[in-house]
Amino acid sequence: MTVSDPEVFPPTLREVMLRPRWIALLALCLVVAGVFAWLGQWQLGRALLTDPTPPGATEEVQPLADVTAPGEYVPEPVVGQRVTVTGTWVPEDFIVVSSRFNDGVEGYWVTGQLRVADDAGAQPVSVAVAIGWAATEDDARAAVDRLNQDAAAPGAADTPLAITGRLISDEGPVPPPKSGDPMTLTRMSPAALLSRWHDIEGLDVYRAYVASEVPQGPLDAISSPAPAEGSTVNWLNIFYAIEWAVFAGFAFYLWYRLARDAWERELEELEEAESAAS
Repeated sequence: MTVSDPEVFPPTLREVMLRPRWIALLALCLVVAGVFAWLGQWQLGRALLTDPTPPGATEEVQPLADVTAPGEYVPEPVVGQRVTVTGTWVPEDFIVVSSRFNDGVEGYWVTGQLRVADDAGAQPVSVAVAIGWAATEDDARAAVDRLNQDAAAPGAADTPLAITGRLISDEGPVPPPKSGDPMTLTRMSPAALLSRWHDIEGLDVYRAYVASEVPQGPLDAISSPAPAEGSTVNWLNIFYAIEWAVFAGFAFYLWYRLARDAWERELEELEEAESAAS
């Protein structure tokens, strides 16, 4: 047995790490970590708003089409934006939504399908509108009857009206209460309302809805205060940036752990070979 026999002088961890196989794997880890670092930097850039919404910008009334488009999600900076839209009500599409609070008092909203007027697109466009609030379901149903009569009156379809209100994100549909009417709606969701609207062939619909400032018919105004001023820092994106940094560090740890495991297995095999030879 010679002095250079690996059974006498087993390799060190450093020697194992300097082998071509592990150097190649380290190079791959460097590439992966670089991608993770770039993703972290990108998330960090998105977390710091370089062009935040000016204070009070949501209180300036803007045309709905200038703020969002049919089918688009409403970005957070413009949620609560005061908008104006002109159109006509679609008869028989006034629907009651329950569990609506007005200054802490539970009641009902009456909603309608407003067919947008003078739209330049080839397809018709509608937006859901929360028209007003009622304290009782009977009052809400009475308002629905009144609004249906007005919308179906001769010439109503030829007389567009302007609606001004706040642009609010879709609350998302939920199943109706198990013990109640299956047609009951408890969330303001244009997607759920669309399934009950009429004349929807080829219709484009806004994902958000408009909470009208001025009620129609025998309804009370919906309480819709201005949104709180948002922060210029998106903490969720900062959390994602930290996650990518952790992933980059884990790539190097994984390389070290694999190299160390290979080194430990090699030592065990050498020890077993020496034991068998003795």
